Amino acid sequence: MNLIFLGDVVGKGGRNAVKALLPELKREFNAQFAVVNGENAAAGSGITASCARELLETADVVTLGDHTWDQKGFENEIHLCDRVIRPANYSDTQPGKGFGIFRNPAGGEVAVIALQGKVFMRESAYCPFETVEKILAKLPGTVKTILVDFHSEATSEKLAMGYFLEGKVTAVIGTHTHVQTADARILPGGTAVLSDAGMCGADRSVLGREVEAVLHKFRSGMPVRLPVVETGLIRVDGAAVTYDHTTGKATKIVPFSRTVGL
Repeated sequence: MNLIFLGDVVGKGGRNAVKALLPELKREFNAQFAVVNGENAAAGSGITASCARELLETADVVTLGDHTWDQKGFENEIHLCDRVIRPANYSDTQPGKGFGIFRNPAGGEVAVIALQGKVFMRESAYCPFETVEKILAKLPGTVKTILVDFHSEATSEKLAMGYFLEGKVTAVIGTHTHVQTADARILPGGTAVLSDAGMCGADRSVLGREVEAVLHKFRSGMPVRLPVVETGLIRVDGAAVTYDHTTGKATKIVPFSRTVGL
C-alpha cells in the first residue's frame, strides 16, 4: 500500500493548493491514505476548526506542531476535530490528543503520532523519545502501520528519532522548517525517514512569507509584519511511502514537489 504525507500548510494559498493537488497526488502514487501537517493553515500561524475541516475534505488526518494554539479559541474547538492530532509530548492537561488510530479506506488501520522536538524549539515539551515509547506500548498489536510526524528544528534530532524508531514504525517524517531535505531513506529495519517534508505554500516566498518583508526584517532588525503569500504559484511538498500493510515495514519513500497556479 501507499500513503502520502504533506509538509506544513501555510495560509489560504496552501490550503487551496492541497485541495487542488492532493486528489491528483493520490492517483499518481496510488495512495489510499494522506496525512497533512496543518499547523500554519490559518493565516500562516496556527489552525482553526474551519481550516481543519477544509483540509480534511481531501486528507485523512491533520497533524500540528508548535503553533497549535496560536489561533484564539482553538483550544475550545480541537475537541470537535477528531482527525486532528497535536504534539503528544505536550502536557496531558492540554486539550486534544497526540495520536490516533484511523481506518485506511483501502483496508486496515493506520496509527498517526505527532511529536514536537526540543532542540531550538520555543515551546516547552516533554521528551519526545520517552513519549513515543509509551505510545507504542499502548497501541494494539493488530496496528502495524504507524506514521510519526516529528515537528522539530534540528535535523540531527529528527534523524536520531528515525534510528530510535527503526523497525518499530513505518515512517518518521519531519516537519517545521518548510524546506524539503534530500535525505529520504529506508532504514534496514523497514522504517522510512525524511528529515523534513517541506511546505505547502507560495513558491516565491521565504517559508511562505512575502520576500520583501522578510528581507526588510533581516536587514533592519526591526519588528516587521510578515504577510503570507496567498496567490501565484503555490507549491505542495511531501513524500509518498510504500509499505507492506501486513508488517508495517516501508519499502520505498519518494519525496515530491508540485506546483499549481492560484
